[in-house]
Order: sequence, then C-alpha cells, then structure tokens
Amino acid sequence: MKNLNILFAGFGGQGVLFAGKVVAYAALIANKQLSWLPSYGPEMRGGTANCSVCVSDEAIGSPLVTNPNVFIAMNLPSFDKFINAVEPGGVVIVDSSLIDKKVERDDVTVYYVPSTSLADENGVNGLSNMILIGKLFKEVCMADGDYKFCDEDILDQAVQKCIPARKAQMLDFNRKAIQIGQEQ
Repeated sequence: MKNLNILFAGFGGQGVLFAGKVVAYAALIANKQLSWLPSYGPEMRGGTANCSVCVSDEAIGSPLVTNPNVFIAMNLPSFDKFINAVEPGGVVIVDSSLIDKKVERDDVTVYYVPSTSLADENGVNGLSNMILIGKLFKEVCMADGDYKFCDEDILDQAVQKCIPARKAQMLDFNRKAIQIGQEQ
C-alpha cells in the first residue's frame, strides 16, 4: 500500500480525536505501521481540534501530517485552513451540513456528506464523526486501490477497541453511524 496520511479537523467535541483513534486501531489490527497525533486548543470542547493519522507498510519517520492525501473537514474554519494543503490526487470528505462551501480544486476527489444532519435524522446524534469514518473506509481504507489496508471485520474490531466498557451501549449506535456513512 502507499503511505496514507489522513488529517481529521473540526471543533473539540465533534469526535475528531476519536475518529483518528478508530483509524489507528484498524491499522494496528491490520499489522500496519501507524502514528496517531492529536492536536487541540486549550479550551478542548468548542475549540479547534485536529488529528493526524499515518498508515504505512514501512516505518513512519514523522507523525506530523502537513500535506494529507486524505482530509476530513468537520467545520468551516478547518476546511478553510487545510483545503489547500491536500496533496494533488488526494481525497477530501466534507461534512456538508456544517460547511456550505464547495471545493474549488479540480485535482482532488471530493465527497460531500451531510453527516451532522444524517446523524440527527437517524437517531445517532453526536456520531457525525462515525458517519464520516464510514465514508472514509468505504472510499479509501477498504476500497480497491493504493490505500486499502483493511476490511469490515477489522473496522468493527477497531470500533470495539475504542469504545470503553462503561459505554458499551454505544457500540451498536457507532456501527449504525458507520453503515450510514458507507451508504452515502
């Protein structure tokens, strides 16, 4: 597989770091090299948050993703800040419920997913991040191509690892959100 450098970005409280953690655990279960680097402002909830995840067959030199080949934009300030950093040929997944701008570049593949609205409409409020994870895995991580590194079973194992025992009741809601994302 080619080196996969993903940047998740949004507000604190949107599950940005959790989404990155799911990808990192999937890579770990798939026996890939990985790094997971969270970054957030001092205010946490409501402040800025982003998370870099690198997945590779080879050792990763730096966990910092400055030019992602996949960018998941969960709010407008993050979209504006990082959209031009995406490598040509990359993939951009946009929460179109919160971001009303269109990507003006023609050298990236773009998916507009109204994940916040879909979460609310489908009884999985607060799991917009997992809807975007579903889309990411469908189009990139499980799709035939340069970045494929896992399958449905590995993704499900990763989600199970990330949800603590005290929140076990959330597992099926997370699975439902992922399925909604994969159907987009």
